[in-house]
Amino acid sequence: MLDLQQYMASAITEIVATAYKNILGNPPQALFLAQMQIATSKAERRRKTLFEKEGINVPPFLIASIATACNLRCKGCYAVQNGLVKGGKGLTAQQWRSIFDEADSLGISFALLAGGEPLTRRDILEQAAQVSGMIFPVFTNGTLINDESIKFFSQSPNIIPFISIEGNEQQTDDRRGAGIHLVVERAMDLMRKEKMFFGASITVTSENWQTVTDAEYLQQLSSKGCKAVIYVEYVPAQEGTDHLVLSDEQLKQLGATVEERRCDCPQMILLSFPGDEEAVGGCLAAGRGFFHINPTGKAEPCPFSPYSDTSVLEVGVKGALSFPLPSSANYRWPIWSAANIMGDAPFSNIVTKWPLSCRTNSIVLYCQKLIRSSTKSVFSKYPTSSIEKHS
Repeated sequence: MLDLQQYMASAITEIVATAYKNILGNPPQALFLAQMQIATSKAERRRKTLFEKEGINVPPFLIASIATACNLRCKGCYAVQNGLVKGGKGLTAQQWRSIFDEADSLGISFALLAGGEPLTRRDILEQAAQVSGMIFPVFTNGTLINDESIKFFSQSPNIIPFISIEGNEQQTDDRRGAGIHLVVERAMDLMRKEKMFFGASITVTSENWQTVTDAEYLQQLSSKGCKAVIYVEYVPAQEGTDHLVLSDEQLKQLGATVEERRCDCPQMILLSFPGDEEAVGGCLAAGRGFFHINPTGKAEPCPFSPYSDTSVLEVGVKGALSFPLPSSANYRWPIWSAANIMGDAPFSNIVTKWPLSCRTNSIVLYCQKLIRSSTKSVFSKYPTSSIEKHS
C-alpha cells in the first residue's frame, strides 16, 4: 500500500502540472497554474507541519456544498435525496469566504464546489475567486453557463467549471432531462472558444460505464475543449436505483480501462472517485483525503454520508479536523468521534451497495453505524453537539 501523504502530494503535483501543459494557449490561466505549482508545494509543507506538531491530519481536498437550489431534478441525485436541495437558507458568501481563507491557511489546496447548482450562488463564487492560493473546481449542470458567466470564469482562473454529463445524448437526457445534452454541448463550445480550462464530471453506472470510458468518447470530449474528466462511481441514494451500481467485476474493469485511457489520452486529466482510493487503503473521506461541509456549515465525512456532530461555524475548519475518530489507523480523524457508541451490527443494505473502495477500511464502519442508528432514541442520550443528520 502506498504512503498516503506522499501519494496525495504527488497526485496534486501531477494534476497541476498536467493542467498547466494543457492550457498554454490561455496565457492568464497558464500563469495562474504555474503559480499554483509553487502554492501547492507550500500547502503540502503546511499540512506536514500541522501533522508533525499537532497531530492534525489536514486533507488537501475539501468538498463544499454551497447551494441549496437546483434547476434540475436528476434521477438518483444524492443531493436531493439527502436534503441538500430544498431551497432553504445556506451560509452567506462572507461565511464561506472565512471558511475558504482558513482552509487555505491550513494547506488545503482544492475546494470542490457542489450543491445543488453552485452557479445559483454567484456571490460565493466571487468570494472564492479572491482566495488565490486555492483551486475551486465547480461541479455544475452547465445549464446556467452563458456569455456573462464565461467572462467571470475567464477573469477568475482559480474557478474551474466541471460540467456534469452522463455519456451520449440519450444517456444524459434520460437522467438529467430532455434537451440537457444539447445545452451542455453548447456550454462546452462557449468555453472552448475562450480557450478556457474546463472539465467534465461523469457519474459512472452499470449502464454507461463502457460508453464514458471509450477512447472515442473521450476524444469527442477533448475536441470540445474538455481538459479533464472526473469519474464518480454511482452511490445509491434513492430506492429503486440499486441496479445502477457497478458490480465488483465492473469496478475492476473500470479501473483497468481508466488506466489505459490515461495512456491513450495524455492530453486529458482522468480521475476516478472513489476508485483511485484503493491504492492507499480505501476510503479517503472523514479527513483522510477530504471531508465535506454542507450548505449550513456542518462538517461531514462525505457527501454520501450526511451525518455530523460539529459545525465549522462554531469550531472552524481546524477545530473540525482536530477531534479524533477512534480507529486503528495512525491518524487522528475528524470530530465524528461518536462512531464507537453505535454498536457492531452488520452492515446496512445501503453500505453494502457502496463502491468497493468505500468498503475497504475502518472509516466505513463508522459510516455504517451512523446510517443504521440515525434515530432520536440513539441521539437522545447525547448532548446537542452529538452527531445529527442534516435536515
